[in-house]
Amino acid sequence: MTKLKLGPIVDQKPVKVSVDLPAVLHRNLVLYGEVLGRDSNQPPVDPVRLIVPMLERFLATDRGFAKSKRPIQTARDGTGP
Repeated sequence: MTKLKLGPIVDQKPVKVSVDLPAVLHRNLVLYGEVLGRDSNQPPVDPVRLIVPMLERFLATDRGFAKSKRPIQTARDGTGP
């Protein structure tokens, strides 16, 4: 079994966004979806369904982003100085 950063893809109510992807990125998303499906004994995952979880994972694990958004969140929720 391959150790991927993404787990099973959960269905959620979507917001429509249009994005142009470089061909090589699309091919890699297709391949990733095939590996993810194979590893979870499911059919291949549609590459479009990978984009959101990948972005969520990226944002959740970006320490610089987490550190820089703290002052913004504090100011918005009124808990700051």
